[in-house]
Amino acid sequence: MRQAVAAPGAPRAIGPYSPALRAGNLLFLSGQIPFDPATGTLVDGDIAVQTERVMRNIGTLLAAAGAGFEHVVRTTVFLADMNDFAAMNEVYGRFVVDPPPARSTVQVARLPRDARVEIDVIAVVA
Repeated sequence: MRQAVAAPGAPRAIGPYSPALRAGNLLFLSGQIPFDPATGTLVDGDIAVQTERVMRNIGTLLAAAGAGFEHVVRTTVFLADMNDFAAMNEVYGRFVVDPPPARSTVQVARLPRDARVEIDVIAVVA
């Protein structure tokens, strides 16, 4: 069984996809870019500001599914510039819990709306 998950405090999808999808006890969050859910626009700021917004959006979607960062088992971080890794990692580290989830981080040529960071998540929920 598949069930879409959305939250009023999280950005809406900008295409034909679900912000999050629950399948059994797995929760898959689509890549989150730094949209301000109140305005629907990309937040201004450096990689730290953008990562903070992304992680807050992820937290909102996790909560809508009855989960939290302690349920996250896998993430993928997409960076427009790998030189932003340390600053992104510092903010990311404030949200994840021990043991931290498995993660891949890659530099990409371009992200939607020219964001500097996008993060997707897989979580295990009861």
